[in-house]
Amino acid sequence: MSTISRRTAPVIAIAGVLMLTATGCVAGENATASDDAAEGTASGDWSADTLSIDFATYNPLSLVIRDQGILEEILGDDVEVEWIQSAGSNKANELLRSGSIDVGSTAGSAALFARSNGSPIQVIDIFSQPEWSAIVVGPDSDITSVEDLAGTSIAATKGTDPYFFLLQALEEAGLSADDVEIQNLQHADGRAALDGGSVDAWAGLDPIMAAAEVESGDQLIYRNVDFNTYGFLNATEDFIDDHPDLAQAVVDAYEEAREWALENPEETAALLAEVAGIDIEVATTVIEERSNLDVSGVPGDAQLAVLEKIAPVLVESGDVQGGEESVQKALDSIIDASFAEKAVEDE
Repeated sequence: MSTISRRTAPVIAIAGVLMLTATGCVAGENATASDDAAEGTASGDWSADTLSIDFATYNPLSLVIRDQGILEEILGDDVEVEWIQSAGSNKANELLRSGSIDVGSTAGSAALFARSNGSPIQVIDIFSQPEWSAIVVGPDSDITSVEDLAGTSIAATKGTDPYFFLLQALEEAGLSADDVEIQNLQHADGRAALDGGSVDAWAGLDPIMAAAEVESGDQLIYRNVDFNTYGFLNATEDFIDDHPDLAQAVVDAYEEAREWALENPEETAALLAEVAGIDIEVATTVIEERSNLDVSGVPGDAQLAVLEKIAPVLVESGDVQGGEESVQKALDSIIDASFAEKAVEDE
């Protein structure tokens, strides 16, 4: 795999910013991301000596950053980068809430769900606009439409995009979660349950779903790109407030990885195939047809528009404590675009 061009650690540039900013503000209080980052690195030191971040097969850019050592090169020897794999958005949210990671990747719907339920996270970058969810049945299934799902058993991972995809698909078909039996299984277990015949359908997630099509002959009976939400890169509010320099380094790394992945789709697919343990043809389908990495990393109105559509589904699911009020508060406060805006400006 070819080497990504590196962005030098932003110590000198950030120090220059510090010279222009007023003193006396504490991190997170009347200060911008670049101001806070300046405080952390003006002396040549980062604000912490460790950074915990996830990687996930549903987030190809995370694989590129980890494989190429982009973050390690930006941060140098003073910060140890700890990589932890997320098996799904729900697992990333669990890791963020427990403090096991500082930055994690989820679907937009999962991020809104978590924040609505009190998890103090915000989206700091957008890593993709994927079509990664669909309704999947076995190769010999008589189920050919969402309407046929009434009375069936469906595997889905609660708190993730496939789960909310399923709820939206059921609603569109005049059904609800009460009309089916949802088995809360992690994505890979959902595929295994479908292939083993213990469920009738599965709300799938790529790249596992794409592999199931090729390896098991499973069929996607319902696709709708509008029911898929964006790929969100989230950080805890404590991390954003206390370590804005590290948050900026992460987003800078993502923007660098995006540029490389767009220029090297074959190498990106090969990396996905290796990490996910799937055939290269499957990985190529995921990267070139279903991932859409060519999207602005700056979170904003486009993402809010999608989340506003999913908000009623969250409320009606009964899975959000505080209901509509909690969801609306989360919508109003989920975005911190400052790091992505700076990363794009500096390109």
